[in-house]
Amino acid sequence: MTARRCALPALLALALLASGCGGSGGDSVATTAPAQQSKPQVIVETSSDGFNPAKVFREAAPGVVTIRSIFENGAAEGSGFVLDTDGRLVTNAHVVTEESGATRKVAKAVYVEFPDRNVVSAKVVGFDPFADVALLEVEPGGLHLHPLTLGNDSELVVGQPVAAIGSPFGEQHSLSVGVISATDRSVRSLTQFEIEGAIQTDASINPGNSGGPLLDAEADVVGINQQIDTESGSNSGVGFAIPISAVKRSVAQLAADGKAEYAYIGVTTQSLYPQLADKLGLSADYGGLLSEVVSGGPADEAGLRGGDVILSVDGHKILRPEDLARAIFPLRPGDEVHLKILRDGAEKDVTVTLGKRPDRVPEG
Repeated sequence: MTARRCALPALLALALLASGCGGSGGDSVATTAPAQQSKPQVIVETSSDGFNPAKVFREAAPGVVTIRSIFENGAAEGSGFVLDTDGRLVTNAHVVTEESGATRKVAKAVYVEFPDRNVVSAKVVGFDPFADVALLEVEPGGLHLHPLTLGNDSELVVGQPVAAIGSPFGEQHSLSVGVISATDRSVRSLTQFEIEGAIQTDASINPGNSGGPLLDAEADVVGINQQIDTESGSNSGVGFAIPISAVKRSVAQLAADGKAEYAYIGVTTQSLYPQLADKLGLSADYGGLLSEVVSGGPADEAGLRGGDVILSVDGHKILRPEDLARAIFPLRPGDEVHLKILRDGAEKDVTVTLGKRPDRVPEG
């Protein structure tokens, strides 16, 4: 979700803190008037399954913050949440960075507004463009910090109720509720690589919600609201959140090194289904058919070539196109993976030493 920006001279940076100009949103930009200070707006819904939105809001809202970033030619606004009492916070990378050529640059200044209206400057510890996650840090002295509990996205089910808290269109501490519409989605990151395992929800997510928490019935964070699928720039019932498992991995690396690295195998695959296998005369009816092997990449170095079919990675079958990426995701550059492939009608074992994922998907 591209952060919504408004052009501001540098001398008006302080005015931004009062007006709430800007906002994080979808790829389409929505224009709104400057937000005014207002009381928290709460949408309360009841249900018979034990989900209590008012309780979720009461427990989580004190840990949700509004983030405003100042750039060379404008500003952006998004949401975030408190990670711990040491002053660390989490948001989307696109809220505090902007793209400049082939690289992303951190904002000139980042300010965090807490629920009690305290506004302080924040340091960007690091950002991960592959997962669209940024780790911020503020001086904790004098602040009431309310850390949110990080949950578990591995057992989420379609239909499960969830809540989103953030600052859509500058309306701070707004709550929206809905359900998980789908799991295991693939969404575009700030690079051309995909974020796997994303959560789709119909909870209302709009410009300004970026970086805010997606919460379960226990007020545990199960994802970070990241983007919407829209043609108007406003919510259309299809929002996506980065799964908390990916956020945890990213934050751990950012806290240790200020950057995040991902393993890379260097192939493009397509799903092999029975009809395609018959057409190609292949004996397998599942696997990842290699449509491209990046020249000089790890797979190329290991001898893989277009037309090979990856049947399994470290013993785990490749049944869907995203299965290969998900098998590689938790690994690190330099790790080895053991593939079983199908080539010319015969199965073969291949070991690949993974490389470091490049900033962009290599062309051709």
